[in-house]
Amino acid sequence: MSDLPFTLDQLRILKAIAAEGSFKRAADSLYVSQPAVSLQVQNLERQLDVPLFDRGGRRAQLTEAGHLLLSYGEKILTLCQETCRAIEDLQNLQGGTLIVGASQTTGTYLLPRMIGMFRQKYPDVAVQLHVHSTRRTSWSVANGQIDLAIIGGEISPELQDSLEIIPYAEDELALILPMDHSLAQEDIIQKDDLYKLQFIALDSQSTIRKVIDQVLTRCGIETRRLRIEMELNSIEAIKNAVQSGLGAAFVSISAIEKELQMGVLHRARIDDVIVKRMLSVIINPNRYRSKAAEAFCKEILPKFASYTAELQRYTIAHAEPIPAIAPSLEHLARVASDIDV
Repeated sequence: MSDLPFTLDQLRILKAIAAEGSFKRAADSLYVSQPAVSLQVQNLERQLDVPLFDRGGRRAQLTEAGHLLLSYGEKILTLCQETCRAIEDLQNLQGGTLIVGASQTTGTYLLPRMIGMFRQKYPDVAVQLHVHSTRRTSWSVANGQIDLAIIGGEISPELQDSLEIIPYAEDELALILPMDHSLAQEDIIQKDDLYKLQFIALDSQSTIRKVIDQVLTRCGIETRRLRIEMELNSIEAIKNAVQSGLGAAFVSISAIEKELQMGVLHRARIDDVIVKRMLSVIINPNRYRSKAAEAFCKEILPKFASYTAELQRYTIAHAEPIPAIAPSLEHLARVASDIDV
């Protein structure tokens, strides 16, 4: 073949149809007409001399050749995006894009603050925040769709060799109670008191729920005896339910800063039990790393220590110490110095 039998636009259309499951929805997502999409697919099939879709069903299904082209096409489109971002970097952070990923809690409560710091210093850099599960986020980093991410769960074994996983900070998962709960009057509650509580929790398959169960089990607490009265799918819903007196819950310290300041939730300390998880920064060392990503790692990630200091100052003033969620600044400095553009 002297000329390529496909264009980048055709690859984008193929990817959109595979993702949306129909020609019409793909056309809507690309802001073009359905006939234009159909024509491009017909031209692509004619140029390749193979059918790419099985049109017998209601949903557009890729043929074996279609799956093969999509696999390579996604790699081609990712490289094109990296190329454009590398050229943008020549403007020395006077433009370009930074794409940051995060799991639910870090994406909701930590990353917006960090991104705000970054935007104050580099207002011309467009920043995207993708908040998904740890699994989906780590795959996006591996595929080059996200520059870096902060996650709180475990990385899939098949990705551990292709990603650089940097332990970043400890995040405590605190027990919260309604302010009028009888145990809210106690400075420290005992392990057996947990069996008397009605708990509100995330789904049993969630990363945070698994961490909580693992730590409590290690501390000699029988998690199957805990009374889970309600399962909700968001931290905000859980906090509101606790505040309304519906039960107790374990949530990240970073998620309850405002409620502690307002005095609408009680953080209970358990004798000889601290529930923590490790937050990690993940990057793909084999992908191009933009100057924006380098600046974020060098200048913003270490400032997370100032966030910890704010929490410590507040809790000391209220005689409610919160264990530090401080990153290793020395380690982060080494990581940042190793990043090459």
